[in-house]
Amino acid sequence: QVQLVESGGGLVQPGGSLRLSCAASGTIFMINYMGWYRQAPGKQRELVAMITSGGITNVADSVKGRFTISRDNAKNTMYLEMNSLKPEDTAVYYCKAYLKVRWSDPNFIDYWGQGSQVTVSS
Repeated sequence: QVQLVESGGGLVQPGGSLRLSCAASGTIFMINYMGWYRQAPGKQRELVAMITSGGITNVADSVKGRFTISRDNAKNTMYLEMNSLKPEDTAVYYCKAYLKVRWSDPNFIDYWGQGSQVTVSS
């Protein structure tokens, strides 16, 4: 069984910082890319940032220059450093891993974490 466990969310004032972590565990042959998504109340889930196994990143324009995504392949762990947080960043943040459980699996499959609430408010 594959599990993605997120941590690091919480309540922060505007302009503050938080660091999210996502640790993948279980039987994993290979993780292709990992990503952070968020969903605010009444809105669709949106991509925040993603990172490949080689370290290539893609960051949404809305958070560019404020959020940094990184990854420790040896630990199957991904991070999201969030700075200069704004109230509009308030959402549940989900991590996703596109991976193969076994080398013989024909396809990569998406696995999701349970979500971590981030609230930016004074």
